[in-house]
Amino acid sequence: MSTAESSELREFDVELEAANLRGQWIYDDMLESVVGGPKPAGVPFLWRWHDVYAKLLKSCDVMPESLTARRNLSFINPDARGTTHTINMGMQMLKPGEIAYAHRHTMAALRFAIQGGPGLVTVVDGEPCQMDTYDLVLTPRWTWHDHENATSENVVWLDVLDIGLVLGLNVPFYEPYGEMRQPQREDPGEHLADRGGMLRPAWEQVKAANFPYRYPWRDVERQLQRMAGLAGSPYDGVVLRYANPVTGGSTMPTLDCWVQLLRPGQQTEAHRHTSSAVYFVVRGEGTTVVDGVELDWGPHDSFVVPNWSTHHFVNRSAENALLFSVNDIPTLKALDLYYEEPELSLGTQPFPPVPANLRAR
Repeated sequence: MSTAESSELREFDVELEAANLRGQWIYDDMLESVVGGPKPAGVPFLWRWHDVYAKLLKSCDVMPESLTARRNLSFINPDARGTTHTINMGMQMLKPGEIAYAHRHTMAALRFAIQGGPGLVTVVDGEPCQMDTYDLVLTPRWTWHDHENATSENVVWLDVLDIGLVLGLNVPFYEPYGEMRQPQREDPGEHLADRGGMLRPAWEQVKAANFPYRYPWRDVERQLQRMAGLAGSPYDGVVLRYANPVTGGSTMPTLDCWVQLLRPGQQTEAHRHTSSAVYFVVRGEGTTVVDGVELDWGPHDSFVVPNWSTHHFVNRSAENALLFSVNDIPTLKALDLYYEEPELSLGTQPFPPVPANLRAR
């Protein structure tokens, strides 16, 4: 393009801007920059448990009562507005006898107990869900929820919400209940969580969305141990999804929760995908290498793997390492925007074969 033509085009760009118009040629540089895929939205980063826990304790001093706001510390990526561009993760502390007030919002949320036990509950649409250590409790979008610590100790749990996604789509709604507690269901037979089991009322409609649910850690760990001898995924080890109890699909429409087991000394293969993920270390010590950055983790540390970042896991423990994680794969799959390199690995392997059929061959 000649100097004169370039000058004329720049003047035309100004003219278009004044008319609230823009030429497609403005986007040429952006299109060229994503040849081969997007730039990761955020950087790999790790939050040490002892650092976060110290700040949580200090928050109890500077914020003696959790009356009008949660005592939650969000993990902010140095190069993103949240933990990832779609997900916010943080930790919340509640002192003995405290209640975190009832409200609801269009952000889907989940709670993963770090220091819990009998007496810690999250009430979801009137149903109290106990939070023992490492239990997962869902508070789906637009469900009333409050938290109560009836124990004699401080309690801590992991909060994960799809805030970045909801704000990006400009659909945030929020409503306080107006009282600290919401009314609870008096008849245990009315608990919706019980309708996620193998026996369900034949006379009722099936509720598949906004389903309050608790995944007890004792059940999760038992299933992990049963499958510990399988090869699992070459990229993630023995990794299990917290399936929706009714549909068998993703944990929630926008977020999926995983738990993965890495055997002692195991090093997975490297891959990348268009989804982002946040991680919490339940047990073990190891390293996750993300685009060449080594994140050395130990028990109760948290870290983030941004989208389209090449990564692999190394378990440096003499025991199985266990990682809990949350990703935005369901959102990308719904939009047909989920990609992996070097290959698609999710849901690609067949069911275990029938032994009799193998002998028949």
